[in-house]
Amino acid sequence: MSAAAASPCPPARLRTRPASRRPRREPAAPGLVERIIVELALANDVRSGATGMAAMLRRQGGAARVEWWAPTDDGNALRLEVADGGAVGRRVAVPVGPAGVLVLTGDRCGAQLVQLVRRVAPVFRRRFVEEQLALRAVQLARRNEALEDFAALVAHELKAPLLAIVRQDDAPAGVACVLDIVDGLLELARGARAAAGCAPGECLDGALDDLGLLPVTVDSDLPGHLPLPPAALRLFLRNLVANAAAAGARNVRISAVASAASTTLVVDDDGTGLADTGSYSSGSGLGLRLCQRVAARYGGELELSARVGGGTRATLTIERA
Repeated sequence: MSAAAASPCPPARLRTRPASRRPRREPAAPGLVERIIVELALANDVRSGATGMAAMLRRQGGAARVEWWAPTDDGNALRLEVADGGAVGRRVAVPVGPAGVLVLTGDRCGAQLVQLVRRVAPVFRRRFVEEQLALRAVQLARRNEALEDFAALVAHELKAPLLAIVRQDDAPAGVACVLDIVDGLLELARGARAAAGCAPGECLDGALDDLGLLPVTVDSDLPGHLPLPPAALRLFLRNLVANAAAAGARNVRISAVASAASTTLVVDDDGTGLADTGSYSSGSGLGLRLCQRVAARYGGELELSARVGGGTRATLTIERA
């Protein structure tokens, strides 16, 4: 064997490549998706659930700021509903279907966090849609109730003036009165609460005009303003004075007391008072029940009580908004 063959081969030089320097991604906290889903499921409403979700995505997911842009009522635009954090930086928008858009802000909002939000998005969308369906159901129920009230109010309020038209010679004046009442009932059916309120004196004059001649003396001490739509107050006064007259009252006293929390309208009469059934001594009581339902729609409460000296006291309390 030659010397060259016997000599050992020099060891091969190992060549190593420097590791590529990629940006380090800090993973989101383990189990964050599950915790967010639980937060959305247990929240009282979508907004509080979104608030909790935004806080978790910022503090545990690495986002500097999280926003939820929800659709407006008409569905034509988006409005900022929830925001957590105040930093600026790269913004990533993640659509969440009918619930709008979730926006992640910050330099650490990489693909991993976006994927996490996409995993949560179906739960968020479902909770949003369920709440919207529930709200629509409540609105529909209220509309149906309003239509029922309107039909009952028309039947109750127009019975007397229509009979009067039949009996009187001046039919056009009676028709004008009926049309005026119908306009007021339509206003009540729409359920619009006038921010400016009404002038009680004018409403009382209108109610007495609706009732025509009654064997009742009405004395009033009313303020210049009450937080009720004119049609509603006119309806209350018309029914309460008519009920007092039906109960044999000869004198009716109407007054109002205001406080920081509420306004109270009081109608006192010297009639026969309340029967054992809790209604006036005559009449079906339908008008009173309808007035109580209308009062509740405007955040009020209408109650009857017996006066110590005889007669009935009707109390209408309206809470201040």
